[in-house]
Amino acid sequence: MRWQQLFADLQAQFEAEGAAEDRAVGASRARAEMGAVDLVRRLRGSVGLPVALRCRGAGAVTGTLIDAGVDWVLLEDEQGRSLLVANAAVRTVAGLGRRTTPEETGVVRARMDLRWALRGLARDRSAVQVVLDDGGLLTGTLDRVGADHVDLAEHPADLPRRAEAVQGVCAVVIAAIAVVRTLPVGVR
Repeated sequence: MRWQQLFADLQAQFEAEGAAEDRAVGASRARAEMGAVDLVRRLRGSVGLPVALRCRGAGAVTGTLIDAGVDWVLLEDEQGRSLLVANAAVRTVAGLGRRTTPEETGVVRARMDLRWALRGLARDRSAVQVVLDDGGLLTGTLDRVGADHVDLAEHPADLPRRAEAVQGVCAVVIAAIAVVRTLPVGVR
């Protein structure tokens, strides 16, 4: 009977050590997996949630998270305006959920960068307010999107883009863009 107790005790110790090792390996694996998650995957896992971003040049930017691309975030604010935020300008994000999305290797999704999103705004001919990373503000309509810049026809937000309303065309370096807000016609 003493031998059975000894073997039972040894078996219990062996199982306890195995369980402790499994927990340590599991925790290490979880840390490694979390270490591989980038902010875009965290953002995509929080689509539909209200978030608050702190951005260089724009300060606090809040709204419901609509989508996230490789280098941009799209929010909708309380007034129903779209807010296109360059990831390069984002300093902090509050309100993220615990979920992440699987890593995407799709070629199409990878091409949906900030220039792609800006082209959508240019195609829609939406009046926009561009907030630069130094805090500067520009208002007008995006005319064209180049490789590293956008052409902005500057005009008052309360006027549609017409030749007589355009005060000038400004080439804006994409790397200097922090936030692009869509503006309803008639809002300044």
